Amino acid sequence: MTLDTSLGTTPTTGSDTAAGTSPAGSGTPLPAGRRSTRRIADWRKRVEIAVLAGPAVIVFVTFVILPVVLAAYYGFFKWQGYGPPTDFVGLQNYLIIFQDRAFHAVLMHNGFIVVLSLVLQGPIAIVLALLLNQKMHGRGLVRVLVFVPYVISEVIVGTGWSLMLQSNGAVNDLLQGMGLGGLRADWLSNPDIAIWTLLVIISWKYIGFAVILFLAGLQSIPEELFEAAAIDGAGYWQIQRRITLPLLGPTIRIWAFLSIIGSLQLFDLVYIIWGQYISSTAGTSTMATYMVANGRTSGNFGYGSAVAVVMFVISLAVALIYQRFVLRRDTAGALTERKN
Repeated sequence: MTLDTSLGTTPTTGSDTAAGTSPAGSGTPLPAGRRSTRRIADWRKRVEIAVLAGPAVIVFVTFVILPVVLAAYYGFFKWQGYGPPTDFVGLQNYLIIFQDRAFHAVLMHNGFIVVLSLVLQGPIAIVLALLLNQKMHGRGLVRVLVFVPYVISEVIVGTGWSLMLQSNGAVNDLLQGMGLGGLRADWLSNPDIAIWTLLVIISWKYIGFAVILFLAGLQSIPEELFEAAAIDGAGYWQIQRRITLPLLGPTIRIWAFLSIIGSLQLFDLVYIIWGQYISSTAGTSTMATYMVANGRTSGNFGYGSAVAVVMFVISLAVALIYQRFVLRRDTAGALTERKN
């Protein structure tokens, strides 16, 4: 860089212009024309963000936020679902919910389903993902077959399983034909068995989703780590324990979160297989089926709205607690990488 003594000035670098100073390099603001151009560019970015995110925000507010607000409002009334609500009861609906033993029972059912879904589906899905991650003939077909139950409609799944599990259904007939008639059972109506039947159906349907998630997580693990561990003399199970599972941890935690929220809001399979009344006697009722039975079906939409609000609060509290204590490391790592 040379000095032009004839002009008595020194050349400026690109950093001076980027900093918003004039070519003189003395901190002088940019000319009015350049400031106007930058202001137009900023407004253009804001308009682009509004155009792209606006429809999603409108849909979210219309179909998520607004129904929650309306449900909270109707929960303070004894309302039959038509006309403006006028019979204000305050917190009476909520007091009835927390005093109702039937609600306590469905809350226990949901908690049981949450825990057993994690315990049953998680290990099985991990083992299947490890097997399907190996190179073998027909691996793609097996992956598709494992994932197929997840994409089948809940109506088809519920109807099919309810027909097979009846007292004179295919399952009992198969057991009888195999000489295991002593294992025949009333799979849907016996309160001691029905909840386990529900867990088997849930696991059969949703385990494919967990397998696909875990396979995606396994694909992101570098092969060099496995090769280095094998060279150091680590066995197959040592590699899975020390390398695969720790690096698969973020995927497992995300799947567990989705499974917990889905179990808390479980409705369709229970309603299709057991119905809103039989589910309570069979011990498979959930908060959602309780809401429908005591709200819409009973003609008390105000009480049903209060139950919906309670479900929302419970799900939100679980989600926030899980994010705070379980997903904290994953989100903190993402924020740290973004800052860097």
